[in-house]
Amino acid sequence: MSKRFVVLFLIHISALQLCAQTWEVGGFVGASGYMGDLNQKGISQFNNMAFGGQIKRNFDPNWSAKLNFVHGTILASDAKSSSVNQQNRNLSFYSPISELSLQVEFNFLYYLAGISRTRITPFLFTGVGAFKFNPKVDVSGGGIVNTFVLTDYLTEGQTKPYKTMALSIPYGLGVKYNIKSTWNLNAEIGYRTAYTDYLDDVSMNYPTDLSSRPYLSQLLSDPSGIAPNGGQRGDYRKRDTYMFAGLSLTYTFVSRKCPVVGN
Repeated sequence: MSKRFVVLFLIHISALQLCAQTWEVGGFVGASGYMGDLNQKGISQFNNMAFGGQIKRNFDPNWSAKLNFVHGTILASDAKSSSVNQQNRNLSFYSPISELSLQVEFNFLYYLAGISRTRITPFLFTGVGAFKFNPKVDVSGGGIVNTFVLTDYLTEGQTKPYKTMALSIPYGLGVKYNIKSTWNLNAEIGYRTAYTDYLDDVSMNYPTDLSSRPYLSQLLSDPSGIAPNGGQRGDYRKRDTYMFAGLSLTYTFVSRKCPVVGN
């Protein structure tokens, strides 16, 4: 093997690697869901719309990093549970949730729109995120619906409101499909371990002085009026979970000088 061949080979490989480092942008539409004290087992309970966007750096046909934003609404109600205990507890909530995360993706196959010949691949992702939430509840009375921000009422006897911003660990899987040229359609489902147990305003126990608290605090802490002072209110798990599932349409920016490679 001549030195000239080796040099040309190395130049060719370097050129392919540089071409493989592409940028990708796109939008997301799908559904949001939640698991926690009011929904302990429904891992596929998606019940609201979600939308977002992403900017991705493809380092090669297998690895990429993505800056991702998603917004949706999560909710749950004890009244809809099959558990008699939860029905008696009768708590409910809904919350907007907005997440900004940095994720790493791994493609199982050699895939990069506009460069590789592979048209479809499964992929995995994980990363770290930060999100904002704000649990609320609607209470009807006298033909009027009033909305209450639950953090204002210290429903578990806290000395101060819990924080409504927290970190999360996103993880999930999906499938990418190269529609045509540099356009991609991605389907994914992802779960987020939240570093808070208050997505639903429920975590530990009822206040020890429930009966002596202001009326609204009593009502929002114990809507059924049957809870014992200091009794169990949540499931004692340390973290809640929220999730997103949906489709992304993305466009990959590829230099026209890049050759088509791969299987």
